[in-house]
Amino acid sequence: MFRLFGAFVSLMENKFSIQRSFKGLKTAGSLYLVPTPIGNMQDMTLRSLETLKTVDLICSEDTRNTLRLLNHFEIKVPQESFHEHNSQEKIPKLIDFLKKGQSIAQVSDAGMPSISDPGHDLVLAAIDEGIDVIALPGASAGITALIASGLVPQPHIFYGFLPRKKGEQQKFLKSKLSYPETQIFYESPFRVGDTLANMQEIYGDREVVLVRELTKIYEEYRRGKISEVLESLTDQPIKGECLIIVSGADEVAQEVQEPELTALEAVKVLVEQSVKPNVAIKQIAKERGLNRQELYAEFHDL
Repeated sequence: MFRLFGAFVSLMENKFSIQRSFKGLKTAGSLYLVPTPIGNMQDMTLRSLETLKTVDLICSEDTRNTLRLLNHFEIKVPQESFHEHNSQEKIPKLIDFLKKGQSIAQVSDAGMPSISDPGHDLVLAAIDEGIDVIALPGASAGITALIASGLVPQPHIFYGFLPRKKGEQQKFLKSKLSYPETQIFYESPFRVGDTLANMQEIYGDREVVLVRELTKIYEEYRRGKISEVLESLTDQPIKGECLIIVSGADEVAQEVQEPELTALEAVKVLVEQSVKPNVAIKQIAKERGLNRQELYAEFHDL
């Protein structure tokens, strides 16, 4: 499947196009990427509500979760389940639906679509078919937490969830040891202590902010050194969705960095994080100015 997906990405990248989202004759429906609240229902935008009311179908990561949102705002549009386990079989059906002139809103359980969910694959398929993809601005946990963290907001890097296994997590962190950018991670409350301990071991005692229950009544920011935040966790277990925001490396840390991973090793690190191989290959090739096809062949041992 990955080889076929690689061919698909290659085709899309070599196909120049200009999308004029709201001008010109439309022969197909539009794919709307609609953000949903990350906790507080009042963060739903007027435009997002109007879009959900007027599309023909809503693709939901979890239809039960989205139904609570739709019921809250009295929206009656039908849903289609669309998540990581069924996305490949659903995409052709959804593209046919769009090509018939009907529009789709794609939503995740919380925040922006395509972030830690399979929405990106649907976006690629729509673009390849010349279907307009229209993103609506709205709630995003990583950026929301970052701007209130007190750490340098720009430049920053968003990584999402770290690998769960200790060895894989430490290997990933070592590869980012010298990065000067502020780093943003999602983490489970059950693993946040172990993750912070791994960060302290690899990064040293950097400034960190642990954000919990963002936009909800128990919203909390714990700011300080990694050791201080870790000590604060010994009193009682924490609950709720968590983000960890870590300050970037200072000049000293950048000078003592370990040897840089090879491009192939860097791709494998991303794949271990559940990034799709061809997405990882594209990212590393772009970051290092390499030929993507050559890196693809090296990875797949062609």
